[in-house]
Amino acid sequence: MRVISSIEFADITATNGINAVSNIDYVIQQEYVAAARVAPTPRIAVARKPSLLLLSWIAPIILVIVWETLARAGWLSPQVLPAPSKVLLTAWKLTLSGSLLNDLGVSMLRAAAGFAIGGSIGFALGTIVGFSRIAEALIDRSVQMVRAIPFLALVPLVIVWFGVGEAQKIFLVSLGVAFPIYINTTLGIRQIDPKLVELGRVQGLDTWQLIRRIILPGALPSILTGVRYSLATAWLALVVAETIGAQSGLGFLAMDAREFLRTDVIVLTIVIYALIGVAADSMARLLERRLLAWHPNYARGAR
Repeated sequence: MRVISSIEFADITATNGINAVSNIDYVIQQEYVAAARVAPTPRIAVARKPSLLLLSWIAPIILVIVWETLARAGWLSPQVLPAPSKVLLTAWKLTLSGSLLNDLGVSMLRAAAGFAIGGSIGFALGTIVGFSRIAEALIDRSVQMVRAIPFLALVPLVIVWFGVGEAQKIFLVSLGVAFPIYINTTLGIRQIDPKLVELGRVQGLDTWQLIRRIILPGALPSILTGVRYSLATAWLALVVAETIGAQSGLGFLAMDAREFLRTDVIVLTIVIYALIGVAADSMARLLERRLLAWHPNYARGAR
């Protein structure tokens, strides 16, 4: 992307005769349009997208077919790894009984609550640290130390603090979610081109306008990347939390099945975790395309 100097920007301002804030939007938009001209033709990308989506499912489908074939041929013991058809039948029975939907709903509520709390804390701390070197000196070292502690090492202490109720599970999810969003928010703010910030100050933008029009839009790709990582981490933390003292949830369902050697139920919970992960990542990608439609790398058909 070509860098526009203050003199060039002043010439553009005089030529177009528009107000200062609109000039900034005009210049940034023109720069991204110029960058997009060298990108592949969107029509070609859109044409390839359905075939690429189909290609991404080939490996899982082949894996399931091979798995089913080996199980039916007797090469895989049902006590070790049941056939996919048996897992599907188990899912149908648990759905009819209502236990699967109940445990799934409980786990999703816990993950949503932990994500909201941890994401808010991570975004707030990341924003403060991103804007202030003093805040970085006060906060970042402690955050990185806590981030390095494994979940399992914290579980005994968390149980002492919160018991084995809902607070313990939501706390662990919040803790896992906060770090990816914190790191990526800080990184996104620090990577803003200083020339764009200087340009906004030259044109008289106050601090809030700088944040709203230049800094946050520029940091948004990195922040949304943190959201994608945190969605995966949320379920990882929840699995750890629900295997200890839980009375409901997918983790409880798996641990209860272990007691009765129900490998079909255990495999079912693993498959559900995988499907939830795929769905969450797809939602995050959709959010990227919606919020970053102005960006040439995230525009419709760019992927």
